[in-house]
Amino acid sequence: MLSPLVMATLLLFLLGAAAGLLLQKLPALANRLNSGFALLGSLAGLVAAIQIFAQGAPVDGQLWLLGSVHLDMLAALMLLVISTVGVAVALYSFAYIREYQGKGDVAIGALMNLFLFAMVGMVLADNALGFLLCYELVTLTTYWLVKTNPEAAKQSRLYLVMNHIGMALVLVAFWLLCRESGSLEFAALREHHLAGGLASLVFLLSFCGFGLRAGFVPLHGWLPVAEPVAPSHISALMSGVMVKLGLFGILRVCIDFLGASQLWWGYVVLIFGACSAVLGVLFALAEHDLKRLLAYHTVENIGIILMGMGIGMIGIANQQPALVVLGLLGALYHLLNHAIFKSLLFMGTGSVMFRLHTRDMDKMGGLAKLMPWTALAFLIGAMAISALPPLNGFVSEWFIYQSLLSMTKLGTSVVAPLAVVMLAVTGAMAVMCFVKVYGICFCGAPRSEKASHAREVPGAMVAGTLLLAAVCLVLGLGAPWIAPHIASYGQALVASQMSVATGATLLPLDSSQAILSPPVIAITLLGLFLIPLLVLAIFKGPKLGRRHAGTPWACGYAYEERMSLTSGGVTHTLRQLCAPLYRKQPQLDLASALHGVSDTSGTTGWLLHGLVLALFILMAVGV
Repeated sequence: MLSPLVMATLLLFLLGAAAGLLLQKLPALANRLNSGFALLGSLAGLVAAIQIFAQGAPVDGQLWLLGSVHLDMLAALMLLVISTVGVAVALYSFAYIREYQGKGDVAIGALMNLFLFAMVGMVLADNALGFLLCYELVTLTTYWLVKTNPEAAKQSRLYLVMNHIGMALVLVAFWLLCRESGSLEFAALREHHLAGGLASLVFLLSFCGFGLRAGFVPLHGWLPVAEPVAPSHISALMSGVMVKLGLFGILRVCIDFLGASQLWWGYVVLIFGACSAVLGVLFALAEHDLKRLLAYHTVENIGIILMGMGIGMIGIANQQPALVVLGLLGALYHLLNHAIFKSLLFMGTGSVMFRLHTRDMDKMGGLAKLMPWTALAFLIGAMAISALPPLNGFVSEWFIYQSLLSMTKLGTSVVAPLAVVMLAVTGAMAVMCFVKVYGICFCGAPRSEKASHAREVPGAMVAGTLLLAAVCLVLGLGAPWIAPHIASYGQALVASQMSVATGATLLPLDSSQAILSPPVIAITLLGLFLIPLLVLAIFKGPKLGRRHAGTPWACGYAYEERMSLTSGGVTHTLRQLCAPLYRKQPQLDLASALHGVSDTSGTTGWLLHGLVLALFILMAVGV
């Protein structure tokens, strides 16, 4: 039976949207209600997701809004992701919405609730019509949210066009699935597995269609364009949650409905993931705009998640249960982790912009002393996205490494060893990028007048960012207890498709490689940090005369502004080495082909919307 908390989640989000629409003449009250309903709805969804993981069994039911509803472990994980980020974003929005006072603040709050409703509805739906309607509602609400920035008309149209192209591809894929099964219900699609060329066509349509929402290379063009111009808490929802719906769609269709029956499908997903990871972080390194930099890191991390998904699909096709469980564990754990630390980083950036009103890193600097709580939260997020132990990013990338190493032992392809190298290169460049970001933005001396007068943001914004920072620590240190629950999706696939006892599938081919204990790693690192301090305390010599305080020598930094390090200077050598790739960057995404479309009045976007609506009607009538 469906939990009342799930129904309460959807109802509270609808009430939040209605409050914003009905109380536009009372903006202060409307904003509080918008944030309050979003917070309550997200809390209800969070508790519901935890209950499903605790009982360890799928839940079915009916909702008049969506029809049939099915909450398996994959849907529960997505509900957990949406709700956790939703709680933090709702807290944050209580204060951050002041930045948009008189500039569409009430509309942003109402649309945020509708956005959360659509995302939850999509992951709950167990029929094609409810799933696709919610998927389209996600597209439209995001378009309206980006368009609330009056300077983002071009970016919002580009987003609308690209995502409607993706929607059209997804609709065709679902039409083929539903036509063959004779039903719109997902239960029928699961029972009626397609085969041969038709199955491969559906795979390609869904991979490209959902890929336009996920934003991996070369389908990423809208992502670094639209995300930076949205309000920062909406950017957190877009990058942390919305793009994951594309990955959710790929998993649902390619594994749940098609059974990942073809080996080459997994290799396609793995190769696209590896390329997206490397190119995403490479483009991020060249950025001076902090929000565009974070958007490119989304491209990178979507690639890392795809690598784990590809490994799991290869394991299914090769009948390797351990590879299935470990690959999907790494992918789904990184999906959850990326949602948390990327939302944290976007909200931290929003806090900086709240005080400085700029995204240019070279106009920041010295903020750690002036905004200590924001700086602490951002540091934790930067360490997590750089996969530094013992934080959550390290844990999920460790599982993906181990699944790749296990895959190399099969000796069937050179793809896995190359993917290991590409993942290692990605990690190294991510560390370099966030050393640049934190050093330029939060360390050193202020680089502008506004930076020198910055102060900490309101308490609600601090609470939202610190909450996600704490979750990064929990997901890292608590991995030995959390990972088995996330692995349950892979275990269920193994049990249903391979008829293998699930108790034997938790560990990879060489089980000793995949076992790690983040708490032990944390204690070890703390010990290594304390040992030098202890040695200095023991062997500290007597004072040699009187000490005088003075200005330390800093290579002329204090006397010549040109001596200070800039964001471009940090990566100058790498950008010179990779100049050919940067010159070809516009050719690597679909947005360049649609550049002329995005400059139009938006007619093309709405024509595509009409096409999508027509395909909806044809699919419903035809099936």
